[in-house]
Amino acid sequence: MESRKKDHIDLALRSQISKDFSNKKFNYEPALSSHPLDDLPEQKFLNKKLRLPVWVSSMTGGTAQAKHINTNLAKVCYKFGMGMGLGSCRPLLDDNSRFADFDMRSIIGDDLPLLANLGIAQIEELLKKGEIDKLVEMVDNLQVDGLFVHLNPLQEYLQPEGDRIRFSPIETLQRLLEKVNFPILVKEVGQGIGPKSLEALMDLDIAGIEFGAFGGTNFAQMELLRSDEEKQKLLNPLASIGHTAEEMVEFINDLPYAVMNNKNIIISGGVNDWLEGYYLMNKIKYPSVFGQASAFLKYAQGDYKQLNNYVLNLKKGLLMAQTYLTIRE
Repeated sequence: MESRKKDHIDLALRSQISKDFSNKKFNYEPALSSHPLDDLPEQKFLNKKLRLPVWVSSMTGGTAQAKHINTNLAKVCYKFGMGMGLGSCRPLLDDNSRFADFDMRSIIGDDLPLLANLGIAQIEELLKKGEIDKLVEMVDNLQVDGLFVHLNPLQEYLQPEGDRIRFSPIETLQRLLEKVNFPILVKEVGQGIGPKSLEALMDLDIAGIEFGAFGGTNFAQMELLRSDEEKQKLLNPLASIGHTAEEMVEFINDLPYAVMNNKNIIISGGVNDWLEGYYLMNKIKYPSVFGQASAFLKYAQGDYKQLNNYVLNLKKGLLMAQTYLTIRE
């Protein structure tokens, strides 16, 4: 105790914080609850349950480091009860030489959701060639619970080697839904999705959506940085186009309940920390989880212990938030 009190004296001046830093999104209610127990309520996702309402968003596959990263991520998902999206599985459509990079079912276990991921341009091409059986085989081999179809028209258009999308994604998704019997979810990759597109997507018989909102990794910006200087200057305004996760929450809240019923929602894109994720999950009208990519990637590249400690502290934060914080109206 004496040592602790000495620490308090030594740190008191260093711990001064201006009232300007007060978080205006929450009410703090310290008198109404004891310290939390060790677990959060389980969250249903597809036909499975998450013990932690956090999604490891799709990141990488088909590179030298991908197996190490995905294995670490699958291990930490198994331990804490999170869901995981694989990076683009495009390399597996015609070649299984990188299959081990994506083969995470035995590591994450059977009780947690694991989703494959493919771009809308690849789906369009498979439909054109009558090769949806390749997609079905890939999903079966990976033993995943469904497929993310990612929408990335800005990225593809700005990418010198990018694919051209010839039909509206709504049309392509409708055709896909008619040919497969596994769950389809839709995600963006860093620009988010506007209200009319969201409503059109929710009218489809898809299983859910991941925001991939503006504010995190900006793939339009990434492709511009790969371009020549003149192209960067001319097209750089496109990198500022998009919708934040908070905006998309409002778009979703404005949709009729009948449209959103039973849709799985992952709030991601620019969700910088667990507190922002907690805020957005409480602001949306429907059950949801929040997703992160770069934050997990930062720790998954190294030693597993660092990743484990990150998620452990994230869980502690969510437990305290649920116990003592309420959203300010």
